[in-house]
Amino acid sequence: MTFARFTIAYWCVLVAAILPIVCAGIAKYGMMSTPMRAGGYDNHNPRSWLARQSDWRGRANAAQANTFEALPFFFAAVIIAHLLQAGQTQLDILALLFIVLRIAYIMMYVGDLATARSAIWALALFVNIGILFSGYR
Repeated sequence: MTFARFTIAYWCVLVAAILPIVCAGIAKYGMMSTPMRAGGYDNHNPRSWLARQSDWRGRANAAQANTFEALPFFFAAVIIAHLLQAGQTQLDILALLFIVLRIAYIMMYVGDLATARSAIWALALFVNIGILFSGYR
């Protein structure tokens, strides 16, 4: 029996899928034990509660939304690159770079560093395009 190899790039897909959950956790941080009447987290209506947040909590929620938006292209790029038999080392490095850039993006978003955030977003997009074409021959 032959087992398929779970590559570093595939592990990066898992990490990318977890990043929006991390963003939501950042937005909710410290509010779970605060009573709802005092503005604490409302687990009965979490999306509405998150939508009312401002400052760093609101930015963490916005980073969550953008991180979800980035997932389909990243997932597809990694899968297509594998199907096209891209060089595994190059693909793994690009996937890791994408994850590092997305983590930096989240940090810049929460920290309200808009120009740096936008630059990192663009870099991550170009890396993702590089992943997509890494198997092109």
